[in-house]
Amino acid sequence: MLSETIDEGLGRYQIGQRIRELRQSKNLGLVEMGDHTGLSPGMLSRIETGRLYPTLPTLLRVAMVFGVGLDHFFAPDRQRPLREVVRKADRIRLPDRMDSPQPAFEFESLDFPVEGQRVAAFLAEFPPPGAEAAPHHHTGHERIYVISGALRVQFPDDTITLDAGDAITFDATAPHAYQAVGPEPCTAVVVTDSLPGPG
Repeated sequence: MLSETIDEGLGRYQIGQRIRELRQSKNLGLVEMGDHTGLSPGMLSRIETGRLYPTLPTLLRVAMVFGVGLDHFFAPDRQRPLREVVRKADRIRLPDRMDSPQPAFEFESLDFPVEGQRVAAFLAEFPPPGAEAAPHHHTGHERIYVISGALRVQFPDDTITLDAGDAITFDATAPHAYQAVGPEPCTAVVVTDSLPGPG
């Protein structure tokens, strides 16, 4: 029995529908396709209707019959508008540095597992008294919106303090670091984009 999270994750690829489209494009019935793949028509029917997810060896059999790679079944469908729900219970919280005994902040991805996006959004929590995050930089721009608490953003030539409701956008190629200010934790949404250029 698949968990709801795994079922949703596999379901978004619509593997069964893609197999049906391949079969119909060749005007094959389930019995004929079964003859080519060695799979029973009943199993193929359950796969196509989404009641059964094929194993990779089974999927490879189908792919070989139609002359496609396994990536055919997992590539994004450009014809459907993107809609990806990331449930709170499914998000994984990570520290800013895995080797740090006291992380400066912890973050959760708000858009994983969306692929091929130029923008990434995170929910970050900065605990008090707040160790300062190590200065870092990356391509593109960064946007921070403070939900609660206060956050100090340190640049080589400036220090800016943001309170709840404040937002900042900056060139992320400049080294920057964060630190919670005051006795309360700071929670913020951080959005980054990755533009062409050096890493």
